[in-house]
Amino acid sequence: MIEANQREAETEDVAPAKSRPRRMLDEKQVLEIIPVGRTTLYRMEKSGRFPKSTYISPNRRVWFEDEIIAWQNAVDEFDPRRGRGKARRVRTVAPGGDDSKTR
Repeated sequence: MIEANQREAETEDVAPAKSRPRRMLDEKQVLEIIPVGRTTLYRMEKSGRFPKSTYISPNRRVWFEDEIIAWQNAVDEFDPRRGRGKARRVRTVAPGGDDSKTR
């Protein structure tokens, strides 16, 4: 009996938080929060590095605020010494040659 009452109390604490509506953000609002351009946002979404958007009508796309907050928290956990993108490779010099081009 006591265990059943504890379970009910636990579900009552969780239920109101889940019953609230989730806040939806449009593209402009997301770009105000995330410091990237529009194209980068869609590339990140397509590659799975950013939360997926949801269409609420044929021409209306939104993101859920709680998913973006979770993404921001995950970004904070990354190693600050991580490598950069493909364009930031270390340039190597061929043995016995210099880096200049001859014509």
